[in-house]
Amino acid sequence: MKLIVGLGNPGEKYKDSRHNVGFMVVDRLVEELRVTGYGLQQEWKGSTKGKLQYIWFEIKGEKLELIKPQIYMNKSGISIAYVYKSHPELKHDDIYIVHDDLDLRLGSYKIQKGKGPKEHKGLLSIYNELGSSDFWHVRVGVDNREQEDRIPGEQYVLQNFTKDELKVVTQVIDRIIKDLSQLTNL
Repeated sequence: MKLIVGLGNPGEKYKDSRHNVGFMVVDRLVEELRVTGYGLQQEWKGSTKGKLQYIWFEIKGEKLELIKPQIYMNKSGISIAYVYKSHPELKHDDIYIVHDDLDLRLGSYKIQKGKGPKEHKGLLSIYNELGSSDFWHVRVGVDNREQEDRIPGEQYVLQNFTKDELKVVTQVIDRIIKDLSQLTNL
């Protein structure tokens, strides 16, 4: 089993915010899986206990579950811990957390095991709930601030991407999906 988690904040208000790039990647991956013929009938379902939305696919004999926590970013670990406990066969090596990263410039990304940004409260929540950071971090660069107008990160990530930034993000998401597909054998 593989688990891919897109981090973000629930609600229309945050839909296009930098903090929701994890949701954007997971949504795009679901679209791609449908185009390639997997899970045409699958739809997002909700779990009130897990405070999340989920969808799963059977690909090459292996289960792939994608989730979007429906709890604010800083408490994301609650949803991840729920899924982790619900699937005893799930190992940390099979978890991929997709998240925004202010340590990386817009247009860049890194997929690294056990390594995240210097500070990310959503990830800290996951580390605390799982007792580990030893899973895959899909770090999506969102920083496009200039030094002279550098607003605090907490405010910046809640702002929406500009139209030009969204074009860059769309290209990055396509590259991430290609790399994730190879890494997870999709």
